[in-house]
Amino acid sequence: MRRFLALLMCMLLIVPAAGAEEEDVSLLDVLAGADPDVVFDTYIPAPDPMSEEAVEAGTQVKSIYEEDGSILITITGTGDFTVGGDTRKASNIWYTELKKQGGDPSFAMRNIRDVLMADDLTIVNFEGTLTNSTYVPSSKRENQFLFSAPPEYVTMLTENGVEAVSLENNHVLDHGQEVWDETKDHLSNAGVVWSGDGELGVIEVKGIKIAMLSYLCIDRYAQLWDAVPADIAAAKAQYPIVIVSFHWGNEKEYSPTSNQVRMGRLAVDAGADLVLGHHSHRIQPIEQYKGVYICYSLGNFCFAGHNNPDDKSSMLFQTRFRIREGENGQEITNEGFRIIPIRISSRSERNDFIPTPYTSESSIDAVIGTLKENGRKLDYAVSEYPLEWAVSE
Repeated sequence: MRRFLALLMCMLLIVPAAGAEEEDVSLLDVLAGADPDVVFDTYIPAPDPMSEEAVEAGTQVKSIYEEDGSILITITGTGDFTVGGDTRKASNIWYTELKKQGGDPSFAMRNIRDVLMADDLTIVNFEGTLTNSTYVPSSKRENQFLFSAPPEYVTMLTENGVEAVSLENNHVLDHGQEVWDETKDHLSNAGVVWSGDGELGVIEVKGIKIAMLSYLCIDRYAQLWDAVPADIAAAKAQYPIVIVSFHWGNEKEYSPTSNQVRMGRLAVDAGADLVLGHHSHRIQPIEQYKGVYICYSLGNFCFAGHNNPDDKSSMLFQTRFRIREGENGQEITNEGFRIIPIRISSRSERNDFIPTPYTSESSIDAVIGTLKENGRKLDYAVSEYPLEWAVSE
């Protein structure tokens, strides 16, 4: 009942006046009517009977097949993964926090690691570079933010359940093309699959090959309207599942632009099985268009770009594909989705770069309420944002 009343209060706060022009519903406004969220440093997940420890001990053996003989693949998508610092600046908020946390960069993943380890594929938007280079191209020298992390930080991905990254955004060239190429090499050498710079990423999950494409759309739509559908169609002709990531839209907006909507639906029309978006640093609604989920923005994830963003709320998106052998070969169906509302910090008063699932019902309801209200502007917006998987009958 308390959760229902909290949600009702949120909805009353954000319903526009009759005849008023529709604007984004800000999660900040919705949270203003929610109970204060408690500060917590460590998220404790439910025990996993199929944990790595159990498998190593020989007490559990995972099969790729479900009881009905099908294969079920669980995929997690996240927003911006931005760690490290700006080589132009003597001090840095990331390294200050790193020292407080004992020097291991994986501190940032401690409250979310079990979630990512439990799925089959995690894709993050890697917004930055892996390099020790201090070179800054002339076109970037006046930029407010530049991002780089030491090459060894690739272990933040490999040791915490991140198997793939989209590597096409407005920060991959912060240190020039050579460093972008260097970053690709570090990822590849560590076994992290990447897509971007016109290249397709392919990963095999439970024997199923999944193709990934990534695009930076900001100010580039004119050259992508035809190219993106052609790339997707070519990938779909070779691989059963195609996931497309877009870096698009406007920063700090809670609703997609008309270009985002057009491009997202074009991707589905061309054969994409999942669309993941980012760049706005805010969560945006999800559409189900022709049976395919379009996540217009997954917000921030592990974000060292600001020591205290005004909106620290975000979410993880998870979906499942079921693969069965049919008379005409493999049959693939989507088994729904769920979201995991998070704060990008384990603390409410500042950003410590540790994404942490919300436990406060009012904060969870605020995330869901914001997504629903901003989704009213979309023709194919999902009506519900489940927190748990639907139970198969």
